[in-house]
Amino acid sequence: MDWITPLVGHFEMADSNKIVVYAALIGNLAIALVKFVAAYITNSSAMLSEAIHSVVDTLNEVLLLYGMKKSQQPASATHPFGYGRELYFWAFIVALMVFALGAIVSIYQGIQHVRNPEEIINPSLNYIVLIVAILCEGASWLVALKAFRKTKGQQGYFEAFRRSKDPTTFTVLFEDSAALCGLFIALIGIYLAHRLNIPELDGVASILIGIVLAISAILLGRETKGLLLGETADPLLRNNILLAAQEDEAVLSANGVLTEQLGAHQVLAALSLEFEDNLTSDEIEACVNRIEAKIKQIHPEIVALFIKPQAKKVWLERMKGRLEEET
Repeated sequence: MDWITPLVGHFEMADSNKIVVYAALIGNLAIALVKFVAAYITNSSAMLSEAIHSVVDTLNEVLLLYGMKKSQQPASATHPFGYGRELYFWAFIVALMVFALGAIVSIYQGIQHVRNPEEIINPSLNYIVLIVAILCEGASWLVALKAFRKTKGQQGYFEAFRRSKDPTTFTVLFEDSAALCGLFIALIGIYLAHRLNIPELDGVASILIGIVLAISAILLGRETKGLLLGETADPLLRNNILLAAQEDEAVLSANGVLTEQLGAHQVLAALSLEFEDNLTSDEIEACVNRIEAKIKQIHPEIVALFIKPQAKKVWLERMKGRLEEET
């Protein structure tokens, strides 16, 4: 029975995600300090944009770690299903910060530098800093990519990004990807501005960095907004619930299941079942307990499972237009 195979060691995944975020935090903090010094010495707009970008990324990692910690709080009377959406909220704030503090400031700096160009002083220092930054960001990117590959399975990268219910890894991966793009743009912009003696190109590079950040922020914001509003759980989890229920001898038909992702590792599920006609209320209750225990053993991330006795015809009528085709 394939569904018995455990799907996710979510505690191990949580530890892996923390490593990804800490690696990005340490790298971005160190890089930001070096970039600010280089921007001050060389008077480069692109380098200043990159420094601001690294500061924003550092703050973002702090917010993600805070969200991860808050989301792991136990359920309470005021939040009976836990605090899983704390992570989604702070991930959405991260997307807003990338746009507001990263993209807008970079574009503004670039426009100012194009309108009032200043010659870059000591470009060699910029090259050294940017190459070191590329190596550091590349190392952080590889850590995030390795963690993301573990979760994506056979899916393509963009499909896995769209389906992911844990924003920590894909947020860091997106940030690092945008950072690497920005670093290469800054490197090319500074080189051309110096080589061709056209200082305006340094400002153009800063504008392009801002555009990269804006695109990254829009994609992150779109995905985290969907998670924050409430998305259905992974199709494999839904199928496993139905298979586990259908295998019980007291169940005539496992009609369907509605799920909602409450957090990275927290799912709410409502299951519709049609029981055999000859069962007593005690036998139905025993069946419900068996199914609940079995499903929670397979998927411990399910924080609440509601089971409703219901004829399949009634289920289909009431769900008409509400159920998307599962792929």
